[in-house]
Amino acid sequence: MKSRFRFTAAAISLVVALTVAGCGGSTPSSTPPPSSSSHAVVVVSGFAAQSPFTTPTQGCGKGQAAGISDTGLRDSLLKSGYPVYTSPAQVGPGQITDYAGFGPFSECPPALPESMTVNALQPIDAGGQRLSNFINYLNSQYHVSSVDIVAHSMGGLFSRSAIKVLKDTSSPVAVTSLTTLGTPWEGSFAADIATGGLPASSCGGQTACKNVVKTVKDITKSGKVAAPEQLTKQFLDGTDGKSGWNAAQGNALEGIPVTLFAGNLLTLNGGNPNAWPNDGLIQLTSALATGVSNTVLPQRTCFTRPDVHSAFFTDALKLNIDQALTWDPDVLQGVSAALATTANTASTQPNRFGCP
Repeated sequence: MKSRFRFTAAAISLVVALTVAGCGGSTPSSTPPPSSSSHAVVVVSGFAAQSPFTTPTQGCGKGQAAGISDTGLRDSLLKSGYPVYTSPAQVGPGQITDYAGFGPFSECPPALPESMTVNALQPIDAGGQRLSNFINYLNSQYHVSSVDIVAHSMGGLFSRSAIKVLKDTSSPVAVTSLTTLGTPWEGSFAADIATGGLPASSCGGQTACKNVVKTVKDITKSGKVAAPEQLTKQFLDGTDGKSGWNAAQGNALEGIPVTLFAGNLLTLNGGNPNAWPNDGLIQLTSALATGVSNTVLPQRTCFTRPDVHSAFFTDALKLNIDQALTWDPDVLQGVSAALATTANTASTQPNRFGCP
């Protein structure tokens, strides 16, 4: 089944308006500003991801050049002229060298130490510390002094934590923008159901929903993973909506424009709005950070796409891979356009542009 979707007219108008505003009225495009070795894009994968370290000139020689989570984004950004590094992530402790599972890769650039490799099963702030180590490594090894971060899923939370660490430690690397794809800013409905924060009836009897909830329950019960409990609304927002992890980040994102992409392919008439619509794992309101305060997220632009969370979901649901957020050609084009425009418009566009 071949399916291709386009941005809404409002979304296209936004990209055009931002580009014109940033280019003195020239023809709209997603061409990046003149590149220099001091600026780079860092792609960050999410929960339970296996992603290798890659550079603008070196990817994996066999299989997915940067893993199933990052390859679509990396390829698209490289074609748009951006110097791209993918941050390493491993399911469990240690380095990531190759992977033989879904979306395999091998013959990659030399693996980085565990201290720079996100353990994609562990708490947000532990991942954030390792991601900040990686970004500082780019400064010392490749002379990178500023980065745009593009993050999928829980990678957006790792990135937010890393940004706070970089600021708190006066890192020589400045973060100029953050783009998130399917990030659980306010948790995952699956984690909420699995931990009792939402009733099991929120699945509405839908098999795909019940299956993903069962998977999260099994992971949580194993006792080996802290991350699922940190993907709940209670952990991120707090029981009062003001005292959770989000609020603890303070104003770390001040001065950093954020673009949010969300998927809403899966719907249920009359479904619990805390769970539906969703991308198979993250509900729309969470991916668009609807309830996150302007203090925590001062400058945001939102796009919604009829996609699912990742290639794992397109595979399970027997969909084309281009219906995954990180493989949808229109999302990839939108990411490049956002990077090309947000730096020039962040101080002039309103908060919650296109956002609920």
